[in-house]
Amino acid sequence: MNNNPQYEVIWQIVAAIPQGKVATYGQVAELAGLPRGARMVGRCLSQLPRDSKLPWFRVVNASGRISLPEGSEGYVKQLGCLQEEGVAVVNGKIRLSVFRWQL
Repeated sequence: MNNNPQYEVIWQIVAAIPQGKVATYGQVAELAGLPRGARMVGRCLSQLPRDSKLPWFRVVNASGRISLPEGSEGYVKQLGCLQEEGVAVVNGKIRLSVFRWQL
């Protein structure tokens, strides 16, 4: 696990995303005080342990899509977790106007 102090802030923000809502990598970065830090958010979440309870699956790309390769184990897991929470994924896309977390 990385000891980057910015990761702790990212984790706190991801933990705050409510069930049934999503946030984009860029949105998490902005809330963490890391403008243009979407890639750092992705890197941070990619380094989580497999058994992490953090709802990493609620973070999607700016176009409302899952960023993992379609059909991969991670993609299938993220898709399933989102659908379990009632987030509609149609043709691989989430309507951010409906499901995006608004503070």
